[in-house]
Amino acid sequence: MRLLRRSVLPLLLGPVLAGVPLARGRAQTAAPATGAAAAEPAGLVYVLNSGEANILVLDAATREEVRRIPVLREVHHLALTPKGDLLLIGDSGANEMLFLNPKTGVVVKREALSNPYHLGFSPDGAFLVITSLRRDQVDIYGWDGAALSLLGRLKLPDMPSHMAFSPDSKIVYVTLQGTRALTAISMETRQPLWSVDVGPQPAGVIWHEGKLLVGIMGSDNVAVVDPATQLVERRIKVGRGAHAVFPGPARDGKPGLLYVTSRVDSRISVLDPASLDVVKVLDVPGGPDCVSFDPQGRLWVTQRWLGRIALVDPETGTVESQRVGRSPHGILFEPGAAVTPVAAQASATAPAAAPVGVVAPAAAAPVAPEPAPAAAAEAPVRRRLFAPRAMPN
Repeated sequence: MRLLRRSVLPLLLGPVLAGVPLARGRAQTAAPATGAAAAEPAGLVYVLNSGEANILVLDAATREEVRRIPVLREVHHLALTPKGDLLLIGDSGANEMLFLNPKTGVVVKREALSNPYHLGFSPDGAFLVITSLRRDQVDIYGWDGAALSLLGRLKLPDMPSHMAFSPDSKIVYVTLQGTRALTAISMETRQPLWSVDVGPQPAGVIWHEGKLLVGIMGSDNVAVVDPATQLVERRIKVGRGAHAVFPGPARDGKPGLLYVTSRVDSRISVLDPASLDVVKVLDVPGGPDCVSFDPQGRLWVTQRWLGRIALVDPETGTVESQRVGRSPHGILFEPGAAVTPVAAQASATAPAAAPVGVVAPAAAAPVAPEPAPAAAAEAPVRRRLFAPRAMPN
Protein backbone atom coordinates (compact mmCIF):
# COMPACT_ATOMS: atom_id res chain seq x y z
CA MET A 1 0.00 0.00 0.00
CA ARG A 2 1.40 3.40 -0.98
CA LEU A 3 0.57 6.55 0.92
CA LEU A 4 1.68 9.20 -1.53
CA ARG A 5 -1.52 11.09 -2.17
CA ARG A 6 -1.65 14.61 -0.75
CA SER A 7 -4.70 16.57 0.23
CA VAL A 8 -5.13 20.00 -1.27
CA LEU A 9 -7.43 22.05 0.94
CA PRO A 10 -8.78 25.52 0.24
CA LEU A 11 -6.75 28.46 1.47
CA LEU A 12 -9.19 30.48 3.55
CA LEU A 13 -6.84 32.96 5.17
CA GLY A 14 -6.49 35.62 2.50
CA PRO A 15 -5.37 36.32 -1.06
CA VAL A 16 -2.30 34.82 -2.63
CA LEU A 17 -0.27 36.93 -5.01
CA ALA A 18 2.19 35.30 -7.40
CA GLY A 19 2.19 32.21 -5.21
CA VAL A 20 3.29 34.16 -2.11
CA PRO A 21 0.68 34.18 0.68
CA LEU A 22 0.10 37.35 2.63
CA ALA A 23 0.64 37.18 6.37
CA ARG A 24 -1.28 39.21 8.89
CA GLY A 25 0.75 41.87 10.59
CA ARG A 26 4.01 41.34 8.69
CA ALA A 27 5.36 41.41 5.16
CA GLN A 28 6.02 38.18 3.34
CA THR A 29 8.69 37.69 0.70
CA ALA A 30 9.28 34.72 -1.49
CA ALA A 31 11.97 32.31 -0.33
CA PRO A 32 15.18 32.63 -2.36
CA ALA A 33 15.78 30.06 -5.02
CA THR A 34 18.05 27.23 -3.97
CA GLY A 35 19.89 24.44 -5.69
CA ALA A 36 19.02 20.79 -5.33
CA ALA A 37 16.51 20.07 -2.61
CA ALA A 38 17.93 18.77 0.64
CA ALA A 39 17.89 15.01 0.98
CA GLU A 40 15.00 13.66 3.02
CA PRO A 41 16.23 12.46 6.44
CA ALA A 42 16.33 8.71 6.89
CA GLY A 43 14.24 7.14 9.60
CA LEU A 44 10.85 5.81 10.58
CA VAL A 45 7.67 7.64 11.52
CA TYR A 46 5.28 6.01 13.98
CA VAL A 47 1.61 7.02 13.82
CA LEU A 48 -0.86 5.79 16.44
CA ASN A 49 -4.27 5.37 14.80
CA SER A 50 -6.41 5.37 17.94
CA GLY A 51 -9.67 4.98 16.02
CA GLU A 52 -8.42 2.13 13.85
CA ALA A 53 -6.58 -0.05 16.40
CA ASN A 54 -3.20 -0.07 14.70
CA ILE A 55 0.25 1.47 14.63
CA LEU A 56 1.36 2.69 11.22
CA VAL A 57 5.10 2.73 10.49
CA LEU A 58 6.27 4.88 7.58
CA ASP A 59 9.57 5.32 5.78
CA ALA A 60 10.30 8.97 6.63
CA ALA A 61 12.12 9.65 3.36
CA THR A 62 9.47 8.29 0.99
CA ARG A 63 6.45 8.36 3.34
CA GLU A 64 5.57 4.85 2.19
CA GLU A 65 4.17 2.27 4.55
CA VAL A 66 6.75 -0.07 6.09
CA ARG A 67 4.39 -2.01 8.33
CA ARG A 68 1.03 -1.73 10.06
CA ILE A 69 0.92 -3.29 13.54
CA PRO A 70 -2.50 -4.37 14.82
CA VAL A 71 -3.38 -3.64 18.44
CA LEU A 72 -6.31 -4.82 20.51
CA ARG A 73 -8.22 -1.58 21.13
CA GLU A 74 -6.97 2.00 21.23
CA VAL A 75 -3.43 3.42 21.21
CA HIS A 76 -2.85 7.07 22.14
CA HIS A 77 0.63 7.93 23.41
CA LEU A 78 4.20 6.65 23.30
CA ALA A 79 7.59 7.15 24.94
CA LEU A 80 11.16 6.13 24.20
CA THR A 81 13.13 4.54 27.02
CA PRO A 82 15.96 6.71 28.41
CA LYS A 83 18.55 4.81 26.34
CA GLY A 84 16.34 4.94 23.27
CA ASP A 85 16.52 1.18 22.83
CA LEU A 86 12.79 0.53 23.24
CA LEU A 87 9.64 2.36 22.20
CA LEU A 88 6.71 1.97 24.60
CA ILE A 89 3.20 2.41 23.17
CA GLY A 90 0.16 2.29 25.42
CA ASP A 91 -3.00 0.48 24.27
CA SER A 92 -5.22 2.15 26.85
CA GLY A 93 -8.44 0.45 25.76
CA ALA A 94 -6.89 -3.01 26.04
CA ASN A 95 -4.85 -2.42 29.24
CA GLU A 96 -1.67 -3.38 27.42
CA MET A 97 1.77 -1.90 26.79
CA LEU A 98 3.63 -2.70 23.59
CA PHE A 99 7.44 -2.69 23.52
CA LEU A 100 8.95 -2.10 20.06
CA ASN A 101 12.43 -1.91 18.62
CA PRO A 102 12.30 1.75 17.48
CA LYS A 103 14.86 1.22 14.71
CA THR A 104 12.89 -1.55 12.99
CA GLY A 105 9.29 -1.31 14.20
CA VAL A 106 9.36 -4.94 15.35
CA VAL A 107 7.23 -5.74 18.41
CA VAL A 108 9.51 -7.16 21.11
CA LYS A 109 6.84 -7.97 23.69
CA ARG A 110 3.41 -7.04 25.01
CA GLU A 111 2.72 -6.59 28.70
CA ALA A 112 -0.55 -6.21 30.64
CA LEU A 113 -0.74 -2.76 32.29
CA SER A 114 -3.70 -0.83 33.62
CA ASN A 115 -5.07 1.73 31.13
CA PRO A 116 -1.82 3.29 29.83
CA TYR A 117 -3.12 6.56 28.36
CA HIS A 118 -0.27 9.07 28.67
CA LEU A 119 3.23 8.00 29.68
CA GLY A 120 6.62 9.52 30.32
CA PHE A 121 10.03 8.71 31.80
CA SER A 122 11.56 10.89 34.51
CA PRO A 123 14.69 12.86 33.46
CA ASP A 124 16.92 10.61 35.56
CA GLY A 125 15.51 7.55 33.77
CA ALA A 126 14.52 5.79 37.00
CA PHE A 127 10.73 6.06 36.74
CA LEU A 128 7.88 5.71 34.26
CA VAL A 129 4.65 7.52 35.10
CA ILE A 130 1.38 6.49 33.46
CA THR A 131 -1.84 8.49 33.64
CA SER A 132 -5.15 6.69 33.37
CA LEU A 133 -7.76 8.99 31.88
CA ARG A 134 -10.51 6.38 32.16
CA ARG A 135 -9.72 4.90 35.58
CA ASP A 136 -8.83 8.14 37.38
CA GLN A 137 -5.45 6.92 38.54
CA VAL A 138 -1.75 7.72 38.23
CA ASP A 139 0.69 4.81 38.32
CA ILE A 140 4.37 5.20 39.17
CA TYR A 141 6.68 2.45 37.91
CA GLY A 142 10.33 1.83 38.56
CA TRP A 143 12.48 1.22 35.46
CA ASP A 144 15.75 -0.71 35.66
CA GLY A 145 16.56 -0.49 31.97
CA ALA A 146 14.77 -3.72 31.07
CA ALA A 147 11.55 -4.11 33.05
CA LEU A 148 8.87 -2.14 34.88
CA SER A 149 7.84 -2.58 38.51
CA LEU A 150 4.76 -0.89 39.98
CA LEU A 151 5.78 1.29 42.94
CA GLY A 152 2.59 3.18 43.68
CA ARG A 153 -0.92 4.03 42.48
CA LEU A 154 -2.79 7.24 43.25
CA LYS A 155 -6.51 7.77 42.76
CA LEU A 156 -6.78 11.27 41.34
CA PRO A 157 -10.19 12.07 39.94
CA ASP A 158 -11.12 13.42 37.56
CA MET A 159 -9.46 12.33 34.28
CA PRO A 160 -5.66 12.45 34.78
CA SER A 161 -4.37 13.46 31.37
CA HIS A 162 -0.81 14.62 30.60
CA MET A 163 2.35 15.05 32.67
CA ALA A 164 5.69 16.81 33.01
CA PHE A 165 8.61 16.33 35.40
CA SER A 166 10.76 18.77 37.32
CA PRO A 167 14.35 18.66 35.99
CA ASP A 168 15.57 16.96 39.18
CA SER A 169 12.97 14.16 38.78
CA LYS A 170 11.59 14.82 42.28
CA ILE A 171 8.13 15.96 41.19
CA VAL A 172 5.70 14.98 38.44
CA TYR A 173 2.99 17.44 37.42
CA VAL A 174 -0.29 15.96 36.16
CA THR A 175 -3.25 17.72 34.53
CA LEU A 176 -6.76 16.66 35.58
CA GLN A 177 -9.19 17.39 32.77
CA GLY A 178 -12.33 16.90 34.86
CA THR A 179 -11.39 19.16 37.78
CA ARG A 180 -9.55 22.03 35.99
CA ALA A 181 -6.49 21.22 38.08
CA LEU A 182 -2.74 20.89 37.74
CA THR A 183 -1.47 18.63 40.53
CA ALA A 184 2.10 18.16 41.79
CA ILE A 185 3.05 14.68 43.03
CA SER A 186 6.17 13.81 45.02
CA MET A 187 8.14 11.01 43.39
CA GLU A 188 9.59 10.12 46.81
CA THR A 189 6.37 9.83 48.83
CA ARG A 190 4.13 9.26 45.78
CA GLN A 191 1.57 11.61 47.30
CA PRO A 192 0.09 14.90 46.07
CA LEU A 193 1.90 18.06 47.14
CA TRP A 194 -0.42 20.77 45.86
CA SER A 195 -3.07 21.50 43.26
CA VAL A 196 -4.08 24.67 41.40
CA ASP A 197 -7.03 25.55 39.18
CA VAL A 198 -5.62 26.36 35.74
CA GLY A 199 -8.80 26.39 33.62
CA PRO A 200 -11.29 24.07 31.91
CA GLN A 201 -9.97 20.74 30.59
CA PRO A 202 -6.22 21.20 31.04
CA ALA A 203 -4.27 18.84 28.77
CA GLY A 204 -0.61 19.01 27.72
CA VAL A 205 1.95 20.36 30.19
CA ILE A 206 5.71 20.95 29.92
CA TRP A 207 8.46 22.33 32.16
CA HIS A 208 10.07 25.36 30.54
CA GLU A 209 12.68 27.65 32.10
CA GLY A 210 11.37 27.19 35.63
CA LYS A 211 7.69 27.52 34.68
CA LEU A 212 4.93 25.07 33.79
CA LEU A 213 3.09 25.67 30.52
CA VAL A 214 -0.37 24.09 30.39
CA GLY A 215 -2.64 23.85 27.35
CA ILE A 216 -6.20 24.74 28.36
CA MET A 217 -8.22 22.59 25.97
CA GLY A 218 -11.59 23.89 27.17
CA SER A 219 -10.53 27.44 26.34
CA ASP A 220 -8.09 29.24 24.04
CA ASN A 221 -4.94 29.75 26.07
CA VAL A 222 -1.79 28.38 27.63
CA ALA A 223 -1.58 28.91 31.39
CA VAL A 224 1.86 29.84 32.74
CA VAL A 225 2.21 28.45 36.27
CA ASP A 226 4.97 29.23 38.75
CA PRO A 227 5.57 25.96 40.66
CA ALA A 228 7.18 27.88 43.53
CA THR A 229 4.06 29.96 44.26
CA GLN A 230 1.48 27.62 42.68
CA LEU A 231 -0.06 30.60 40.90
CA VAL A 232 -1.11 31.18 37.29
CA GLU A 233 1.10 34.12 36.32
CA ARG A 234 -0.07 34.63 32.76
CA ARG A 235 -2.31 33.34 30.00
CA ILE A 236 -1.13 33.21 26.41
CA LYS A 237 -3.96 33.32 23.87
CA VAL A 238 -3.32 30.76 21.14
CA GLY A 239 -6.70 29.55 19.84
CA ARG A 240 -9.65 27.43 20.89
CA GLY A 241 -8.96 23.89 21.95
CA ALA A 242 -5.41 24.67 23.12
CA HIS A 243 -4.13 21.14 23.57
CA ALA A 244 -0.40 20.64 24.05
CA VAL A 245 2.95 22.43 23.94
CA PHE A 246 5.91 20.90 22.06
CA PRO A 247 9.49 22.23 22.46
CA GLY A 248 11.17 22.60 19.10
CA PRO A 249 14.84 21.81 18.35
CA ALA A 250 17.39 23.84 20.29
CA ARG A 251 18.96 26.81 18.50
CA ASP A 252 22.59 27.75 19.12
CA GLY A 253 22.56 25.89 22.40
CA LYS A 254 19.46 27.74 23.59
CA PRO A 255 15.86 26.51 23.93
CA GLY A 256 14.05 26.25 20.62
CA LEU A 257 10.70 27.68 19.62
CA LEU A 258 7.60 26.32 21.33
CA TYR A 259 4.72 24.96 19.24
CA VAL A 260 1.16 24.88 20.65
CA THR A 261 -1.55 22.85 18.94
CA SER A 262 -5.13 24.16 19.06
CA ARG A 263 -7.49 21.46 17.88
CA VAL A 264 -10.71 23.47 17.57
CA ASP A 265 -9.25 26.40 15.65
CA SER A 266 -6.94 24.05 13.72
CA ARG A 267 -3.74 26.00 14.17
CA ILE A 268 -0.27 25.71 15.64
CA SER A 269 0.92 28.82 17.49
CA VAL A 270 4.68 29.40 17.64
CA LEU A 271 5.99 30.95 20.86
CA ASP A 272 9.28 32.72 21.46
CA PRO A 273 11.03 30.63 24.17
CA ALA A 274 12.22 33.70 26.09
CA SER A 275 9.23 36.05 26.03
CA LEU A 276 6.55 33.38 25.44
CA ASP A 277 4.95 35.78 22.96
CA VAL A 278 3.25 34.36 19.86
CA VAL A 279 5.52 35.07 16.90
CA LYS A 280 3.78 33.07 14.20
CA VAL A 281 0.61 31.07 13.60
CA LEU A 282 0.53 28.07 11.26
CA ASP A 283 -2.94 27.06 10.13
CA VAL A 284 -3.12 23.27 9.88
CA PRO A 285 -6.51 21.77 9.05
CA GLY A 286 -8.20 18.86 10.78
CA GLY A 287 -7.51 19.36 14.48
CA PRO A 288 -3.69 19.24 14.82
CA ASP A 289 -2.89 17.17 17.90
CA CYS A 290 0.58 15.70 18.50
CA VAL A 291 3.87 16.84 16.98
CA SER A 292 7.29 15.28 16.35
CA PHE A 293 10.31 16.96 14.74
CA ASP A 294 12.71 15.66 12.11
CA PRO A 295 16.39 16.67 11.77
CA GLN A 296 15.44 19.46 9.36
CA GLY A 297 13.21 21.05 12.00
CA ARG A 298 10.02 20.19 10.17
CA LEU A 299 6.89 19.21 12.09
CA TRP A 300 5.18 15.84 11.66
CA VAL A 301 1.64 16.51 12.90
CA THR A 302 -1.37 14.26 13.43
CA GLN A 303 -4.55 15.73 11.94
CA ARG A 304 -6.94 14.09 14.36
CA TRP A 305 -10.27 14.81 12.70
CA LEU A 306 -9.17 14.08 9.12
CA GLY A 307 -7.41 10.73 9.59
CA ARG A 308 -4.25 12.22 8.12
CA ILE A 309 -0.81 13.45 9.08
CA ALA A 310 0.83 16.65 7.88
CA LEU A 311 4.49 17.41 7.26
CA VAL A 312 4.91 21.11 7.98
CA ASP A 313 7.82 23.38 7.14
CA PRO A 314 7.54 26.15 9.76
CA GLU A 315 9.73 28.54 7.76
CA THR A 316 7.99 28.45 4.40
CA GLY A 317 4.47 27.49 5.43
CA THR A 318 4.51 24.44 3.14
CA VAL A 319 2.49 21.42 4.21
CA GLU A 320 2.09 17.96 2.77
CA SER A 321 -0.75 15.78 4.03
CA GLN A 322 -1.51 12.11 3.57
CA ARG A 323 -4.07 9.66 4.83
CA VAL A 324 -2.99 7.27 7.59
CA GLY A 325 -6.00 5.93 9.53
CA ARG A 326 -8.88 6.96 11.75
CA SER A 327 -8.21 9.42 14.56
CA PRO A 328 -4.39 9.49 14.55
CA HIS A 329 -3.07 10.68 17.91
CA GLY A 330 0.56 10.12 18.98
CA ILE A 331 3.40 10.43 16.46
CA LEU A 332 7.18 9.97 16.55
CA PHE A 333 9.99 10.56 14.08
CA GLU A 334 12.80 8.09 14.82
CA PRO A 335 15.95 9.16 12.94
CA GLY A 336 18.40 6.78 11.35
CA ALA A 337 16.12 3.78 11.62
CA ALA A 338 16.54 0.75 9.37
CA VAL A 339 13.78 0.75 6.77
CA THR A 340 12.58 -2.65 5.56
CA PRO A 341 10.04 -2.45 2.71
CA VAL A 342 6.77 -4.29 3.22
CA ALA A 343 7.54 -6.74 0.40
CA ALA A 344 10.80 -7.82 2.03
CA GLN A 345 9.10 -8.64 5.30
CA ALA A 346 7.29 -11.68 3.92
CA SER A 347 10.42 -13.77 4.25
CA ALA A 348 10.90 -12.88 7.93
CA THR A 349 9.89 -15.69 10.25
CA ALA A 350 10.74 -14.17 13.64
CA PRO A 351 11.23 -10.72 15.18
CA ALA A 352 14.67 -9.33 15.83
CA ALA A 353 16.47 -10.39 18.98
CA ALA A 354 15.07 -8.72 22.08
CA PRO A 355 17.25 -6.47 24.23
CA VAL A 356 18.77 -8.03 27.33
CA GLY A 357 16.13 -8.73 29.94
CA VAL A 358 13.21 -8.36 27.52
CA VAL A 359 11.67 -11.57 26.25
CA ALA A 360 8.93 -11.85 23.66
CA PRO A 361 6.01 -14.13 24.57
CA ALA A 362 6.68 -17.65 23.35
CA ALA A 363 3.25 -18.01 21.79
CA ALA A 364 3.29 -14.67 20.02
CA ALA A 365 2.90 -15.01 16.28
CA PRO A 366 4.92 -12.76 13.94
CA VAL A 367 3.11 -9.71 12.66
CA ALA A 368 1.53 -10.49 9.30
CA PRO A 369 3.11 -8.37 6.57
CA GLU A 370 1.07 -6.04 4.42
CA PRO A 371 0.80 -6.81 0.69
CA ALA A 372 3.52 -5.42 -1.52
CA PRO A 373 2.89 -1.80 -2.54
CA ALA A 374 1.41 -1.10 -5.93
CA ALA A 375 3.27 0.60 -8.72
CA ALA A 376 4.43 4.12 -8.00
CA ALA A 377 1.83 6.82 -8.36
CA GLU A 378 2.55 10.15 -9.93
CA ALA A 379 4.86 12.42 -7.97
CA PRO A 380 3.09 14.30 -5.19
CA VAL A 381 2.43 17.98 -5.66
CA ARG A 382 3.82 20.32 -3.03
CA ARG A 383 1.40 23.11 -2.25
CA ARG A 384 1.51 25.94 0.21
CA LEU A 385 -1.76 25.38 2.05
CA PHE A 386 -1.44 28.02 4.71
CA ALA A 387 0.49 31.16 5.49
CA PRO A 388 2.59 31.70 8.60
CA ARG A 389 1.00 34.76 10.11
CA ALA A 390 1.21 36.98 13.12
CA MET A 391 -1.22 36.28 15.95
CA PRO A 392 -4.02 38.90 16.10
CA ASN A 393 -4.62 40.55 19.44
